[in-house]
Amino acid sequence: MSYAFHLPVPMIVAALACDVAIGDPAWIPHPVRLIGAAIAFGERRLLCGDARRDYARGALLALAVIAIASAAAWALIDAAGLIGDRAGAIAAIAIAATTLALRGLDDAAAEVQRALGGNDAVRARRALPALAGRDPQSLDRAGMIRAVVESVAENSSDAVIAPLLWLFVGGPVAAVAYKAINTLDSMIGYRDPRYLYFGRAAARIDDAANYLPARLAALCLIVAAQFTARRGAPSWAVCRADARRHQSPNAGYPEAAMAGALDLRLGGDAVYDGVNEARATLGGSVRAPAIADIAAARKLIWWAAGAAVILAAIMRTIVLRLA
Repeated sequence: MSYAFHLPVPMIVAALACDVAIGDPAWIPHPVRLIGAAIAFGERRLLCGDARRDYARGALLALAVIAIASAAAWALIDAAGLIGDRAGAIAAIAIAATTLALRGLDDAAAEVQRALGGNDAVRARRALPALAGRDPQSLDRAGMIRAVVESVAENSSDAVIAPLLWLFVGGPVAAVAYKAINTLDSMIGYRDPRYLYFGRAAARIDDAANYLPARLAALCLIVAAQFTARRGAPSWAVCRADARRHQSPNAGYPEAAMAGALDLRLGGDAVYDGVNEARATLGGSVRAPAIADIAAARKLIWWAAGAAVILAAIMRTIVLRLA
């Protein structure tokens, strides 16, 4: 079986270890940047402003980007495999590592945490866009803490647990396809007038690709909350009660689990590009957010990543034995 479509558990763990050790150094041409450049090129060529044509062209762009990214990962791994099995394995692990961003997510959250710890609101607002899309100038100290915690929760799925799950399902090719889908959604999957039709297919594909990972992420955060602070039950309760209140069909699950784990109210109205967006609140706590909440959220995602590897390995073993 090709490593492009199947990675043994030790190789997936090795890919995660590479991400943790190396992260995303700027001198390496990261595949997500190449995917983003392809999406931007396609948008310049295809977006026309006519609703009907934009929907069809946006769907075509989404399918083309996903197919090209997947085919490129497959070709690179199989080409390395022609040199030898070890070369193929190394290429597969390297490509798999680029789909994970545990180190990058933790570093981005830590940067805001350090800035707020030093009472440097200007630095914190400069660092916040690496995590959250909302307008940092509209946020006070408590708002910035909430924004970081929410983004860490949501990205625990998008940046860590979802690609891990897809690595277990279909190897690096599936994980790269997922990253293409996620990048498409982050660039064109909006409901504003520009992307309402052009990005609709990308947004729907992203919803489908994240359906199971988001719920697995919530479960892993609940497990992590139990092991780290004995708050698994409150995390589970808030997730069950509030996850579906989120405007996203998926993001509410890890965010609600995080809210219960930290006994913190998340969500609420937020400003994006100068426009206020009404959002539901998650969790019933009324206490003020603290910097310690960022540290606690960062700790939870590390534990959740470990739980995801174990749970996904168990799930794959069961499926293979039943097949």
